[in-house]
Amino acid sequence: MEEQTKKPRAKKTEKTQPKSDSSGNLIAVVRIKGEVKVKPKVKYTLDKLRLRKKYVCILLNSDNKALMGMLNIVKHSVAFGNIERETLVKLIAARAQTIRPAGAGVQKEEKINPESAADELIGGKKLEELKIKPFFRLHPPRGGIDSKIQYTNGGVLGNNKQAINKLIERML
Repeated sequence: MEEQTKKPRAKKTEKTQPKSDSSGNLIAVVRIKGEVKVKPKVKYTLDKLRLRKKYVCILLNSDNKALMGMLNIVKHSVAFGNIERETLVKLIAARAQTIRPAGAGVQKEEKINPESAADELIGGKKLEELKIKPFFRLHPPRGGIDSKIQYTNGGVLGNNKQAINKLIERML
């Protein structure tokens, strides 16, 4: 048997980016399209993102490349964009629900301080760490949706950038 010569591999350098304290790394994703005519891959990805019904909102960290890849798969079924702190406070105050332990029965609802919760989310904490459900159920938008086509063509689907804040406020 011949011995193969192995080339030494170069060490991988770690590419870490410092976390910024701005809300620019927090993305709000709202499911707009329903379940009809959805491809299986897209349906599976929406399920993994906890976007199982129309008008459900989740928050993603834009530093997570895996979640951003999943967002790219479902971009034709959702509206997303960078959420501002004021909108985040309103969203938490109006729609945040606390996680109840299994079999707990009827208990007092814990009060959520929206200001401090928003600051901790922007700082990098997850909703589960704050004992808040990882999704928000919203109303259909007041005034309706212009059309369910891509944002660049006048619709709401896809990357709405800062316009997602207006959409979320209409859905509270």
